[in-house]
Amino acid sequence: MWYYEKKLQYPVKVSTCNPMLAKYLIEQYGGADGELAAALRYMNQRYTLPDKVVGLLTDIATEELSHLEMIATMIYKLTKDATPEQLKAAGLGDHYVNHDKALFYQNASGVPFTASYIQAKGDPIADLYEDIAAEEKARATYQWIIDMSDDPDLNDSLKFLREREIVHSLRFREAVEILKEDRNTKKFF
Repeated sequence: MWYYEKKLQYPVKVSTCNPMLAKYLIEQYGGADGELAAALRYMNQRYTLPDKVVGLLTDIATEELSHLEMIATMIYKLTKDATPEQLKAAGLGDHYVNHDKALFYQNASGVPFTASYIQAKGDPIADLYEDIAAEEKARATYQWIIDMSDDPDLNDSLKFLREREIVHSLRFREAVEILKEDRNTKKFF
C-alpha cells in the first residue's frame, strides 16, 4: 500500500520553453534505461529475491515511479508553450503528429517502450547486478543531459535525479554483498 503525496519528490523548475531538451529527457521517460523501465524491472524482480532484500526493491521501484513523475513534469513544462514549428525543429514533429503534446512512452529517438527493457533472470545475484548496471546507465544519461542543457533551474532537478541513481546503485551493491555473505554461511538444519 502506498500513500500518495500530491507533490513531487523534488521541485521541478524550467527557465524557458525548450523542446529540444524535452526530446532528450524523453529518453529517461520511456527509454531502456529510463525511470519506467527501472520501476517495472524492480517491481517484477522483487518476487524472486530473498526476503532479506525484497523490501529494498519495493522501495526503489516506488521511488523510480516518483522520478517518472518528475521527468513527465519536466517534459510538460519544456513543451507546453512550444509551437508546432518549434517541436518540428526539435525533432518532435512525428511525436506532435501522433500525440500532440501528450506524453508517450518512447525513447529520445521515438522508439516506443517495450517490455524487453525489463530484465529478470530469477537469480538474485544476476538480477541485482543488472540493477546496478541499470542505475549506472541512468546516472550517465542524466549527466549527458545535464551536459546538453543550458537551463540552471532544470539542471538542479536533473542533478538530484543523477544523485539518486548513485544512491540506488550503492544500495544494490550492498544487497549483493548481503546475499553473497548469506550464500557463504553454513546452514544448519
